[in-house]
Amino acid sequence: MPDDFFGLGLSTKVTDAVTAAGYTKPTEIQAQAIPHVLQKKDIIGIAQTGTGKTASFVLPMLTLLENGRARARMPRTLILEPTRELAAQVHENFEKYGINHKLSVALIIGGVSFDDQNKKLDRGVDVLIATPGRLLDQFERGRILMSGVEILVIDEADRMLDMGFIPEIEKICAKLPPRRQTLFFSATMAPEIQKLTSRFLRDPIRIEVARQNSVVETIDQRLVKVSANPEEKRAALRQLIRGATGLNNAIIFCNRKRDVATLARSLQRHGFSAGGLHGDMDQKSRMETLDAFKTDRLKLLIASDVAARGLDIPAVSHVFNFDVPTHAEDYIHRIGRTGRAGRLGTSITLATPSDGKYLDAITKLIQRDIPLMKVEGAGDDPNVHEPRDASESRPRRGRPERDDSPKVDRAPRPARERQAAPKPAAERPTPEATREAPAARPPQENRPPKPRREQPAAKPSRERSAETDSPFGSDGPVPAFLLRTGGAR
Repeated sequence: MPDDFFGLGLSTKVTDAVTAAGYTKPTEIQAQAIPHVLQKKDIIGIAQTGTGKTASFVLPMLTLLENGRARARMPRTLILEPTRELAAQVHENFEKYGINHKLSVALIIGGVSFDDQNKKLDRGVDVLIATPGRLLDQFERGRILMSGVEILVIDEADRMLDMGFIPEIEKICAKLPPRRQTLFFSATMAPEIQKLTSRFLRDPIRIEVARQNSVVETIDQRLVKVSANPEEKRAALRQLIRGATGLNNAIIFCNRKRDVATLARSLQRHGFSAGGLHGDMDQKSRMETLDAFKTDRLKLLIASDVAARGLDIPAVSHVFNFDVPTHAEDYIHRIGRTGRAGRLGTSITLATPSDGKYLDAITKLIQRDIPLMKVEGAGDDPNVHEPRDASESRPRRGRPERDDSPKVDRAPRPARERQAAPKPAAERPTPEATREAPAARPPQENRPPKPRREQPAAKPSRERSAETDSPFGSDGPVPAFLLRTGGAR
């Protein structure tokens, strides 16, 4: 393996940019892949996360693109990424290593104005970095012609396929010229995916620089057993963060997007510098949050698996799995956000009693047990946890009850509950009083006028009489012929 980048066949412009970026020795995947890419071979590159796969295709692509010129709406190369964040990161790599080039690079992702993207496409782009959905949208709008693509890169290939992008990838490949160079790069490659690569690649060279599904040795992995109660679990996480040795910053992973937002708010209320990152956020907010974390303005990044794949933030000291990932492969990608580029890192996974089957799948995949880390009171002794934050549970009306207040002191019951409470026997009304009163009558002025004003006053007695009770009802006068003695003959 060459000791530096100069022996890989890269152009002087590229090697100068790499040297200026502070890199002197290529990683194993870079040393093996770059010469084959320069020879325009199809490649399946398998390497554990954090080993420099992105530079393995960016650097040789820059060299190959020095000759030629892009035409309007016809990109020369196409790079497909599963998420917007990964696409933006690859774009940053082209800007960093292509500083000595005058290549046009376009980023086609969701959440960005079509007009801005169209302006770049109309001028012609050498490198098009895209997510599959937005790329097909632009193609159907007639803004992109893919017949001129010379190199296709499918980054994080297993993730692209696992996320359901197979139909989109097939559509895209069908629109590309058959004589092209195709590069697959991924950290994991399940056996069933091998059947799909035969459609996209021609006689590919397989490069596997480490045992498949392995994790780097620079990551110190730990497992903590916690309670399944959400509030106690959050309290255990806060305890772990405060007690972590050498924690500069950390990524905290949750399985569900709604839990990301809940946990971020909880940590913020407890005084931590924290922010959330998940797929339901608009693109501007996602990029601002990620930039704040990269520039140390944000210490804790709570994220869903949208941030697990390929994000290159070299100085992440800790990774916390607030939830055990349901897919064992995701564990490798999550903890791979730390311990990058030879640095030391720490990963701590919080496991509840119901996570047993997921932990078994992870240990089987990585072929090792995760050492158990004993944390005093985590999940078994609620007294060591911080006081309960009332805002972490369902919202309540009025002033929240303090944890240190006596339990017998309760807020007054709502009015409906007070009315429904049983009364003492001495205060209960009599049956006559509880009899339902007749419905209120409309105001006097709204009633129709009566035929006669002479109406006998109602007697308080309940005895029936000819003057007060009649078969015609109590509201109307009694007809005169019925009041005559003797009746009708």
